[in-house]
Amino acid sequence: MRAAYVEAANPADPLAALVVGERPDPEVRQGWVRVRVRAASLNHHDVWSLRGVGLPPERMPMILGTDAAGTTDEGREVVVHPVISSDGWAGDETLDPKRSLLSEVHQGTLAEWVVVPERNVVDKPAALTFEEAACVPTAYLTAFRMLTRDAGLWKPGTVLVQGASGGVASAAIQLAKALGHRVWATARTEAKRDFARSLGADEAFEPGARLPERVDLVVETVGEATWSHSLKSLRPGGTVVVCGATSGANPPADLNRVFFLQLRVIGSTMGNKEELAGVMALMERAGVRPRIDRVVGFDALPDAVAALAAGDVLGKVVLQP
Repeated sequence: MRAAYVEAANPADPLAALVVGERPDPEVRQGWVRVRVRAASLNHHDVWSLRGVGLPPERMPMILGTDAAGTTDEGREVVVHPVISSDGWAGDETLDPKRSLLSEVHQGTLAEWVVVPERNVVDKPAALTFEEAACVPTAYLTAFRMLTRDAGLWKPGTVLVQGASGGVASAAIQLAKALGHRVWATARTEAKRDFARSLGADEAFEPGARLPERVDLVVETVGEATWSHSLKSLRPGGTVVVCGATSGANPPADLNRVFFLQLRVIGSTMGNKEELAGVMALMERAGVRPRIDRVVGFDALPDAVAALAAGDVLGKVVLQP
């Protein structure tokens, strides 16, 4: 089958590590299911994999990709849940110390076929196309968990989303509006701020801008570049939920502010299978549809990965194998 994979990581030039070519058809083990990939979306996780982050040489060649929607051999239309828990694990799979994402231990989704445990497929809502559904499992699932389980908000409030053009951030804008919140966002360029407004943001600001008032919740995916602004933007007792640190993982903690204002700092990673079904139900009910920057085939995939790595996309990048 044709696939996009990494054979030898390149930390200095990750795009040079991307290979598009033939890989063996996957074998279906007991308790697993084969899915014909109709659409797969890209994430920054794929760029990190090309750098070799979390992917040692002994696991390569590794097919990239965490997200997919497609059909089983029986014709069932499904969305793949990318969090693979260890054998015998019971409960929230994101809390399994031995969990992994597709493309870390098990071959990923940027291929014609992917195999996953039977428990890792969820029925695709009829209202979502395969391309739209393929955007949900990482970005929208992560944003949903941040805004529900982790947010500490039991009524509508004001949410600040940092770095609005990113996958999780743009999903958070749409989902926060669907949940009834007032949404503010930050972005580096006017085009990206306009993009945030088009997703439903009530207002968009330059990074670090003084806000009209303090907010109840900050959705943080950027890290060092925005961390100080995130803490300064919170009301006393407010919450920052962090799921990523694309600009760096070690900002000044500003602990005096954290304890004096009784701020909550919550870490969040992905979501469980029930939350995947829940976010898709919300999207279907509220009419939320992922914003797709481009849909490409394998031949155009390298240029699409380059654009993603450079931050030159507005919305999700989707592969049609």
